[in-house]
Amino acid sequence: QVQLQESGGGSVQTGGTLRLSCALSGYTYNTYCMGWFRQTPGKAREGVARIDSGGGGEYYVDSVKGRFTISHDSAKNTLYLQMNTLKPEDTAMYYCAAGLRTYCRGDVTLETFYFGYWGQGTQVTVSS
Repeated sequence: QVQLQESGGGSVQTGGTLRLSCALSGYTYNTYCMGWFRQTPGKAREGVARIDSGGGGEYYVDSVKGRFTISHDSAKNTLYLQMNTLKPEDTAMYYCAAGLRTYCRGDVTLETFYFGYWGQGTQVTVSS
């Protein structure tokens, strides 16, 4: 069974940085379209960024462009989200997800229904 486990969340002040990690295990395929999503109480889960674990396919929502960087370490089979210049509006539970590589195409939007595997989330809180 494919499993994803996030780590690296925490509490920081505005302007701070965090790096989230997502370890993928029990995978069936060599590569996936992998993404980061976030959710706050009362709101729908929204996409943040995605990347093809085999290379390319990077995509960011406008609100995080220039501040967040998604990457994947093939050797460790780990997905990362480097978050810089954090803002209070970045506060959310962050989830990593994996889906078919097909969904990392440029004409495919970053939506939850394209991802079949999910982690349990890691909390990011940005204060002040």
